[in-house]
Amino acid sequence: MNSFFFLQADKNDSNHNLLDALEQWSSATQTQTYVIDRPLGDNKYSYSHKGAIVVLVPKRKITFIDFSDDAGSFESFVEDFIEDLGSISDKYRYKEAIGRPRKWKDELLVTLADGRSLNVETTMATNALADPAKERITELIISLLTGSINDIERVRVDIPESRLDKVKRKIQLFDGDQTRFVYQRLGKPQVRIQGLSGTGKTELLLHKLKELYVDRPDTKIALTCHNKILADSLRRRIPDFFNFMKVEQQIKWGERLWCTHAWGYSNNENSGVYRYICGKYQLPFQRWSVTTSFDKACSDALAELKKMPEFPPAFDYVLIDESQDFPESFFDLCQAVTKDVVYIAGDFFQSIFDESVTSSISPDFLLSKCYRTDPKTLMFAHAVGMGLFESEKLRWLEDKEWENCGYLVDKDPVTDQYKLKREPLRRFEDLDNEQTPSVEIVPTVGDFSNRAVNSIVELVKRIAAENPTVSAEDIGIIFLDNNKQTYAMADKLQQVIPRSTGWNVNKAYETKQKVPNELFVSNRNNVKGLEFPFVICITEYIGRSYTYRNALYMTLTRSFLQSFVIVSSERNVEVLEALQQGLAVINGEGIIKAMPPTAAEKDHIRTAIKYSNSNMSFFDFTHMIFDEINVLPLFRPNLLDALKKVVGEDFDHDNVKETAEFLYLKMQRGSE
Repeated sequence: MNSFFFLQADKNDSNHNLLDALEQWSSATQTQTYVIDRPLGDNKYSYSHKGAIVVLVPKRKITFIDFSDDAGSFESFVEDFIEDLGSISDKYRYKEAIGRPRKWKDELLVTLADGRSLNVETTMATNALADPAKERITELIISLLTGSINDIERVRVDIPESRLDKVKRKIQLFDGDQTRFVYQRLGKPQVRIQGLSGTGKTELLLHKLKELYVDRPDTKIALTCHNKILADSLRRRIPDFFNFMKVEQQIKWGERLWCTHAWGYSNNENSGVYRYICGKYQLPFQRWSVTTSFDKACSDALAELKKMPEFPPAFDYVLIDESQDFPESFFDLCQAVTKDVVYIAGDFFQSIFDESVTSSISPDFLLSKCYRTDPKTLMFAHAVGMGLFESEKLRWLEDKEWENCGYLVDKDPVTDQYKLKREPLRRFEDLDNEQTPSVEIVPTVGDFSNRAVNSIVELVKRIAAENPTVSAEDIGIIFLDNNKQTYAMADKLQQVIPRSTGWNVNKAYETKQKVPNELFVSNRNNVKGLEFPFVICITEYIGRSYTYRNALYMTLTRSFLQSFVIVSSERNVEVLEALQQGLAVINGEGIIKAMPPTAAEKDHIRTAIKYSNSNMSFFDFTHMIFDEINVLPLFRPNLLDALKKVVGEDFDHDNVKETAEFLYLKMQRGSE
């Protein structure tokens, strides 16, 4: 089933032709389409009438369609449904914005008594709305009926005018895959969801948690992840999320709901899922040590459980976030102590240089749409990160891997050229990116430090002029280079930005946080998990190391509206033209054009990535290269120190080898 289509109503002999046609239409037109027979998100809504469906499509009237041939019963169903919709609107405080149903039902709702003879294209054309204000009310109604609740104070009902407000206040609707994950019960003991960063996995887990928690008053649920900071953040988010979703049941921490990291501490049974399991079943709790990994601790606990003839479940449901951080033994352990379902959500593509982006276990839900970032920005970030516009690629994916990452693959049968495209997203559909591209490369000429600071100031002033509602915290300024010049530029910005704009500067590499109403300035080490409408990325030289390119990819995708890349023209003569041409194709045609590497080049790429992802120390890595180029033992200590100063602890094999050869030759000449 495609991600544009969601079906909750029962499919039967009467409606299957129309439902099939609706699904085909949604895919062909790339239009989000929902078919329901009751409001989602609350089990209390049910109707005696059978045979009716409700079709929800943005920018079109809410359409009630009947197949029962019982006009009186159908009319009562519509009236009851609208009454319940009004109640939901009141519950989430939409009523003040959109009004009572009597205000809009005659203009925004349509009833069709016989669905068997309907033509989908004609019906969609007839029900299309021309008034943007009415379109917006309809989308708010759809969000209520599908449980994709928006903060009405943020999105509001009036029409946003600026590009920034159009994105900030876009009414968010779950796509088909996301909605299925929240509401569909697969009848499996283990359900896996995978997707790129920015596809909404954590938000979906919170919605699933809410659904499960209110479903039965005695449900026991654990939400966990590997990272302690993320676990703490999730625990703090849950009360706010439950309040926002109007959950009336009290949160009973440590009784019905646990939100902890996975391992835990010996002196607190509720501090971790593994710790809780050990306490409940009187299993020995193992702390981390050089010889005790989390994999071993979970495997040992599971082995002890299997020795027991029987034992009661610890949880009804377990929800696991960031599953790529866990060994399989943890999933097996959770499964053994869970009565109903273990939900496992992860990102198979944490880094563009991960060795594999196709899980050996096929997920039940694959989220390939990145909702944080404009598709054109994501395409450029992937392309420049992988070196797709350069003659020597740094990374290449097989066709299935491209598809798993959300790309539509088109190969030229004659030239073998790839054309990679992403489906459009509702979040950015109202923007005219032809006039304002989502990515701009800003070359500088002359002294980079001074020119870059001037370019940053000019871009900040331009963003403010073009977006009247922009605030200081809407812009992220991120330096990729890690040297004294970088921090000198940040210090200078702290002086000139307030004079130019009136905004204060937050040097986040010192404060370690986003500060409200201050301009965010940081290095590449303090941006993961953050997002901004606008990102200004500064790098003097576009290097080819894997660490650098992955950081460049991560930085570019922090924006959800526009990214700027300030670079030195002189330092990037070889690569700059290729990047500009590739970006022009993305902005103009909406595709990446790239030639695939040869079989030999693919082998070289795989070897290089294996080196970059290895667990060996930088000392061992460099000495392996010293052996390759026959460096004499006398020169090795000084050469290692010199490499650290020039390339840092970078595991790019070719870059380190080339630099080592150059430095070693200089050392040999200097010793003569």
